Amino acid sequence: MPSQFRIPKATIDGAYGALMTRFARRTWGQVPDNAHVLWHHKPLMRAVLGFEQKVARWHALDPHLKAYAEMASAGAIGCSWCLDFGYFMAHTKGLDEAKVREVPRWRESDAFTDLEREVMAYAEAMTATPPEVTDEMVARLDERLGHAAVVELTMMVAVENQRSRFNSAMGLASQGFSDVCELPLAPAGTARA
Repeated sequence: MPSQFRIPKATIDGAYGALMTRFARRTWGQVPDNAHVLWHHKPLMRAVLGFEQKVARWHALDPHLKAYAEMASAGAIGCSWCLDFGYFMAHTKGLDEAKVREVPRWRESDAFTDLEREVMAYAEAMTATPPEVTDEMVARLDERLGHAAVVELTMMVAVENQRSRFNSAMGLASQGFSDVCELPLAPAGTARA
């Protein structure tokens, strides 16, 4: 289902718009729908883009775990745009597509290690309202990953919550980014711990 923009889709124009459009098409093949929403508030858009550039430089957490956490959070929120884009990004980073596609049904899938399952459970627990994170969850992850990686994991899930909640609230849906991937995303599972 295409995006149902809840505010009018902005026309990206001007010199900055041309530069942004060219960058988006070169990087992702198309302009993300959220750019058409953010364009309505250019100072906010520049702040978000600057922050995302900084987030992309964080490297304390294994990129596989980061991708699984982001997608588990997006799935818990129900943001099809974020799942679509997340799968595309995992594909472009060379992550195992057969495994990444299973994230929406990670509880039923036998594709994941115990650590990967703990990371996705933590991402979902953080995403719940109110959060369901326990001292035990954090202690286990800290023991296995270390302080810096747990802090980065926590912030990545918080960032994904921001992304997914913004995109969902603005009516954005899967845009077809994952169409270039070899395998489609698995349908969401039903089991809950």
